[in-house]
Amino acid sequence: MAKRFTRIASFAIVLVCIAGLLAGCGSSASKDIKIGMVYELTGNTASYGTSAANGAKLAFKEINAAGGVLGKQIQIVTADNKGEPSESANAMTKVITQDKVVAVTGFTVSSCGIAASAVAEDNKIPFVAAATVNPGVTVDQRTGKVKEYTFRACFIDSFQGVVGANFALNGLKVKKAAIMTDSASDYSKGLTKIFKDAFTAGGGQIAIEEAYLQKDQDYKSILTKIKAQNPDLLYIPGYYEDVGKIIKQARELGITAPILGADAWDSPTLVELGGPQALNNTYFTNFYSVEDKNPTSNAFVEAYKKEYGQIPDSMAAMGYDAAKLLVDAIKRANSTEANKIREALAATQNFVSVSGEMKLNATHDAVRGVVIIELKDGKQVYKQTVK
Repeated sequence: MAKRFTRIASFAIVLVCIAGLLAGCGSSASKDIKIGMVYELTGNTASYGTSAANGAKLAFKEINAAGGVLGKQIQIVTADNKGEPSESANAMTKVITQDKVVAVTGFTVSSCGIAASAVAEDNKIPFVAAATVNPGVTVDQRTGKVKEYTFRACFIDSFQGVVGANFALNGLKVKKAAIMTDSASDYSKGLTKIFKDAFTAGGGQIAIEEAYLQKDQDYKSILTKIKAQNPDLLYIPGYYEDVGKIIKQARELGITAPILGADAWDSPTLVELGGPQALNNTYFTNFYSVEDKNPTSNAFVEAYKKEYGQIPDSMAAMGYDAAKLLVDAIKRANSTEANKIREALAATQNFVSVSGEMKLNATHDAVRGVVIIELKDGKQVYKQTVK
């Protein structure tokens, strides 16, 4: 009888311990809200992803310091998409299915964002992209259907390309443009089409179009053809690593016309590759400029400088905005349930971003201004914001 009682007592103690452990696990999990943060931390576009991740980390730090969200602290689950679509899908799958995040933010490369959105949609997890401008991130290009769980904090190429064309026509007063397109990039090809359509509709002429291969080193044969056409403008909607080399070689060949590009130019590496003097008389459309003053931007710049010892670039600003936008939706939803966060995101109006007030439209894209920046002696100079 005594032995039987001992066994029963021991079993009861084990059950109590197990229950305690389970309760402890539940209690620990309930202290934090897990949010995935997936960026290009290595690879060719690591400059973008690292800056955006720094901006996001600053945003989450500020939110936690102010008391968190829904009475809980945010726990960031970080993953590297390596700037590759396949790795992006893997990283999204991991943070969603293994780490059990309630939502995800990240991505600065459109092809990676498109791959990530497919995983978010399959798992019905809210995803706020930071700086992916291809329309296919939020809208299925085969069906034309808006993706339910995918949103973005940035404008899309259809707006950026038109702003660039109008600036060329009305700001730079040019009429004859040459275009160089990265044949391996949907981003570059998409912007080329939008710019060309808007530029010609406004009375401009496309003198010559040339394609180049990403990571080429010598562009002089292409640039020689372009020089022979004597264009008023060279439009290059490419990534900074290629653009820096192209501009340097263009100036060496004697092409003095203004050169215009888009947000993918925004990296300190552009100046390192092209050289400050070669980059004079060049311009690009972008998400943000620290010289576009407003109280939210001013506070962000000071906090970023304090945290990282440097001035933030546009990718840092977009990472910051995307993180804040997602948390704002969780607050308004008053829940971490995916569908309620999704509904709150879709209803976003009057969100205060670092570049001013913005909203999300019917296709889940941010309605916000495009900044035009000029490069002078290697420094970015803010020219205007177009809304």
